[in-house]
Parts: sequence; C-alpha cells; structure tokens
Amino acid sequence: MKLWSLFVRPLLDSFRDLLPIVLVIAFFQLVVLRQPIPNLMELLFGTLLVAMGLAMFIRGLEMGLFPIGEGMAYAFARKGSLGWLLTFAFALGFGTTVAEPALIAVAGEAAKVAAEGGMIANDATARDAYALGLRLTVAVSVGVAIVIGVFRIIKGWPIHYLIIAGYLGVVTMTLFAPPEIIGIAYDSGGVTTSTITVPLVTALGVGLASSIKGRNPMIDGFGLIAFASLTPMMFVMLYGIAIQ
Repeated sequence: MKLWSLFVRPLLDSFRDLLPIVLVIAFFQLVVLRQPIPNLMELLFGTLLVAMGLAMFIRGLEMGLFPIGEGMAYAFARKGSLGWLLTFAFALGFGTTVAEPALIAVAGEAAKVAAEGGMIANDATARDAYALGLRLTVAVSVGVAIVIGVFRIIKGWPIHYLIIAGYLGVVTMTLFAPPEIIGIAYDSGGVTTSTITVPLVTALGVGLASSIKGRNPMIDGFGLIAFASLTPMMFVMLYGIAIQ
C-alpha cells in the first residue's frame, strides 16, 4: 500500500495527464499528415521517462516544498515579526525566480535576439550581462510581488483592487516602453510562474493565511502567483527603458 501511494499512483496519474498530448500528436501524425510516427520506440521510452519524472516531481513537491513553505509561514506568523516575514517573502520570491530554468532560457534567448538586432554588442560578455540583468530584474520584481501579496494577506485587502491597479500600470507603461522589450516583458510574467516558484509561493500564502486568525486560506491564501506574474511586466519594461 505504501509503494502504491508513494510511486505507483503518481505514475498512473502522470500517464493520465500525458494521455491527451499523446492522442493529439498521434491523431495529427497518423490521420492528418498520414505518416508513420518516426522513432516510435524512442518516443515511447521518452514518454515513459517523462511520466516517471513528472510523478517523482509531484511527489517531491508534496513531501518537500509544500511542507517547507507552510512550516516557515507558520513559524514566522508565531514569531510575530513583520520585518522578518517580509524579508523572508522577498528572499523567497527572489531566490526561487532567479533559479527558474524557464527564466534562464528566455533571458538567454532574449540576449541573443537583442545582440542580433543591434540593441547590444554582439559578443558573449554583452549577451551574458543583458541576460543576467534581465534575470535579476525579474527576480527583484517577484520578490516585491510576494512582499505585496504577503502584506495583503496580513491586512486582509481585497485582491482584485490591487490586480486592477497593477494591470492599469502595465498598460500605461506599455505606451512608453521600447517596442523591442514589450514582448519580452509580457513573457516574463509567465516564465516566473514555473516549477520552482509556484509550489513554494503557494505554500507560503496558504500557510500564512491558515496561521492568521480571521483569514480564510481559500480566499486569502491564494493570489500570490498573480502578483508574481504581474510585476515582472512592469519591471522589465522599466529595465528596457533604462538600458535604452
């Protein structure tokens, strides 16, 4: 029973989640293109590896990252130090974002395109500096977003007012930002909400809302990811204005 709950069931769930992707690819390859699937055995083996990796990843989140985030949120709430809680929130947002594989990939690609487009010098040093600056900008923005989200949970502010104000800011900054940076800025809001950031930040919000009297974890615990998707757009556009 323990083996079933630890690995077999997550593996079956992963196969179930991957099934729609497999069916779509098979349909278009066999029915629309009417061609055999190339390297079928390699694809099947690769799919098996993906399912196993996804199952272990999900199980690892349940066993490790979620308890860590919730436990530290409880501990800081009991400690009663707002300064340390907000410092931890910023550090968590910054640290998880700067390590995001998706952000690293997008920053590297953006630096390459910027060099080819003449925005920066086309050498390794300039590209690395541009990519690092973009990553740090996004990481700082997510840190600020988590601080705002945590402060909202503590104060009990309605989330929709802050989100509306944030998107008004995004639209306003879009009018003044360089056209070359706007697409990157909007994509930066998506790549921050990936495999490392989401579990820890979600656990932090739910744990904090659960530990504060009068807060509903369902209503107040979620929403931090929305801020983490919003602020990078503004910060990256500011970054584009600054480097221009």
